[in-house]
Amino acid sequence: MNPLSPEGSPRARLLHVIGAPGRIMTAPTLVTGATGFVGSAVARNLLERGHSLRLMARKGADLTNIRDLPAELVEGDLSAPAGFAAAVKGCRYVFHVAADYRLWVPDPAPMMMANVEGTRQLMIAAQEAGVERIVYCSSVAALGLIGDGTVSDETTPVHEHAVIGIYKRSKYRAEQEVLRLVRERGLPAVVVNPSTPVGPRDIKPTPTGQMILDCAAGKMPAYVDTGVNIVHVDDVAEGHALALERGRVGQKYILGGQNYLLRDLFAMTADIAGVRPPRISLPQSVIWPVAVVSEWLSRGFGIAPRVTREMLAMSHKKMFFSSAKAEHELGYAPRPARAAVSDAIDWFRQSGMLG
Repeated sequence: MNPLSPEGSPRARLLHVIGAPGRIMTAPTLVTGATGFVGSAVARNLLERGHSLRLMARKGADLTNIRDLPAELVEGDLSAPAGFAAAVKGCRYVFHVAADYRLWVPDPAPMMMANVEGTRQLMIAAQEAGVERIVYCSSVAALGLIGDGTVSDETTPVHEHAVIGIYKRSKYRAEQEVLRLVRERGLPAVVVNPSTPVGPRDIKPTPTGQMILDCAAGKMPAYVDTGVNIVHVDDVAEGHALALERGRVGQKYILGGQNYLLRDLFAMTADIAGVRPPRISLPQSVIWPVAVVSEWLSRGFGIAPRVTREMLAMSHKKMFFSSAKAEHELGYAPRPARAAVSDAIDWFRQSGMLG
């Protein structure tokens, strides 16, 4: 029987207690998306800080990342906001980490509904329930991007028409909605913008995790070069907790690490894994037909594409960011990117995903 849906249990109330008993207390902290890569790291960090956890998960979700955590488990889905009131009832804090995170979808409407409208409804439900503080996990995808190798920050201008990809547009709109609610309703929310998390418990894995995995397995002969900001997922989790404790309502904080050209990231990954790094940097014109065919196959057979035209368009700009504001205001101190990649590779090996 699904532990999230025992017989006779209505949706979106306390359904199950996981992990060791005896840790559930009053005024829990709700974490949405807690079964995921970032959400599970946030939950573990909060548990270490003494929070009593209530974790929201979709029906049938893979509980691998949280099965050992002492917590309340409540069923909830961003596409079903009717259950939010019960999920946030009695909570002191809310960490909204859940999102539909896919870089390509055949139909963008469900993703936009979940990430934007689902977020709006959850924020309203939390405020109406008297939640003291909310930390909303946005993304650097919602921020302005200079793209020429110059580092962007929270003040870099951003316009929706320049945001490429349905996922990034949904995160941009969701962040704007949260900030609007702060201004107009006094929503007690702080926004954090993680860059590109890497590390343990990447069970899907994420697109970046898949690149690390492929490179570490020696299965990446070539690449399209661009730039990314790599951060350890546990540092992102620490940044969430610091935002709760020290962040200013209505402010945004980039939770990043080190900026890397993709070729340098793969060279470092190969060095850690003991394999040869990819040597060939391919121009986008070579990959473009592959992306078109990949999308066509995905629409026809339901296979997630490994490369899309939007991904190639995104790679035109180097996604370099600064976490100086979080470091100054929150005391955020991310570890070197090499530690993040090394921990990811170790975890992939331990989990059997990397031979």
